[in-house]
Amino acid sequence: MSFLMAAEEGANPLIPNIWEIAITAIGFLILLFIVTKYVVPAFEKIYQDRKEAIEGGLAKAEKAQAEAAAAREEYGQQLESARLEAQKIREEARAEGDSIIAEAKERASVEAARITENAQKTIAAERASAQASLRTEVGTLATALAGKIVGESIADDQRSSRVVDRFLADLDAQQQAGATR
Repeated sequence: MSFLMAAEEGANPLIPNIWEIAITAIGFLILLFIVTKYVVPAFEKIYQDRKEAIEGGLAKAEKAQAEAAAAREEYGQQLESARLEAQKIREEARAEGDSIIAEAKERASVEAARITENAQKTIAAERASAQASLRTEVGTLATALAGKIVGESIADDQRSSRVVDRFLADLDAQQQAGATR
């Protein structure tokens, strides 16, 4: 029945009422104004904040990655430097050890030469002392023997010294003649 009543009034149900279009348009414009004035800027601000956070995070990640690469490179250089330093220290220690060994050998050689020289001097001194002692004893024995052979005592020191010297000279001459044969 309401359809019939509307048909009787002469209004077409397919054509909307102008007041309804105007109220709807005004409501839409108010809603559009509110959305563009408050909602869109809020969403835009959230979008910008999120975009900046992501870009900042990417920049921080790239910066951290660059710092890590630089630190890794520096660590590699320090490691290589430490290896070279350790090798240098080993070589210096080896050279110093060789130097110490050579120095010890040289000192030992010098000490051995000094000991040999002292021993030769001692032997020469003992030989000279033994020769002097033997000369004295041989002289005394030769003088006593000559006195017994001659039958008289040779007490004169100068004469006995000449006899001993002549005897020893003859003895040396015989030794040298025996050594040259």
